Amino acid sequence: MTATTFAIGLALAGAAAFGLSLALTLLAERVARRIGFVDRPGGPNSHKSHREPIPYGGGAAIFLSAWLVMGVGLAAAQLAPDDWIIARFGETARHLVGGVRNHMVQAVVILAGGLVLFVLGLIDDRRPLGPWTKLLAIAAAAAGVAGFGNVRIVEFAHPAISIALTVVWIITITNALNFLDNMDGLSAGVAVVCTAFLLCCGVLAAQKIVPVFAVVLLGATLGFLVRNFPPARIFMGDAGSLVLGYLLAVLAVLTSYWESGEGKPAFALASPLAVLAVPLYDFASVVISRLLEGRNPLKGDQRHFSHRLVERGLSRRSAVLTIYLAAATTGLAATLLPGADLRQTLSILVIVVMTLAVIAILEAPLRKDGE
Repeated sequence: MTATTFAIGLALAGAAAFGLSLALTLLAERVARRIGFVDRPGGPNSHKSHREPIPYGGGAAIFLSAWLVMGVGLAAAQLAPDDWIIARFGETARHLVGGVRNHMVQAVVILAGGLVLFVLGLIDDRRPLGPWTKLLAIAAAAAGVAGFGNVRIVEFAHPAISIALTVVWIITITNALNFLDNMDGLSAGVAVVCTAFLLCCGVLAAQKIVPVFAVVLLGATLGFLVRNFPPARIFMGDAGSLVLGYLLAVLAVLTSYWESGEGKPAFALASPLAVLAVPLYDFASVVISRLLEGRNPLKGDQRHFSHRLVERGLSRRSAVLTIYLAAATTGLAATLLPGADLRQTLSILVIVVMTLAVIAILEAPLRKDGE
């Protein structure tokens, strides 16, 4: 299998996920309205800004399309005879499929963890759960994928330490994407940007499985974003944002640590932090501000930096596009980290920090007259 054939395969997988997701999103809009599965203004999610009831169901479209395409791909890799693969695609393809088979248990565990969070989010969208209930469920899914799926960071440390840090990472990124789901098209769009750059990092690192997972998630999220970009016609709800955050967190770990090889500079592992710098910034700033005010850090409000950009005079669409651009800037910088030396790495990280500093300046409270 040549690089061109692999690229075509990735494109077809992404296109299949996109088309399926768009079709399911349109179907979900109609079904959700009929059964009353909508987010009503002034309801439990009143921190979201909309005047008319908006149907949920986008999360189901993302999940079903992504998991179906991934599941079919894994099943095909497991069941396809080696002779048939070699005859049609060559010996290289057989090695690729063999690599997929070697990671089959890990892939199944990852998909199972996403299923748990999808069901959790779907229940929460229908009948809101307490924040601590959701946190415990996310932690359980994270522990499962780290313990049984062997998705771990700092693997050179003691297994207990590695698993604990991985659980914290997955909880953080999952909640960060959930927090970003506060304005039309924001969480899904940022997920698209971050996934695209994780895909690039995976390809540049000559990985195979990570790009496949990433391109399928990218296509599935883009199919939903067509109907979620402001003004949104459908919401993904927690059923979507929890799954997106979870899989982004897992992909970030796999991109850096999965078959990375020996001799890779340790500081190149900062690439996930750069790719996900914008959602991490929003998560940290909101949690810190709520804690300083003595409020529950997990209770939603309109204090996210997207809202603060709107308060500065940007339209909601302009605020969303500004955040997309910031995420793209830090993501592009992340693609330069693999293979970078120490000086280059420090320069890239400075660029990321400066980008976040620009956001901080833009979202700062307006000065009153006379100040």
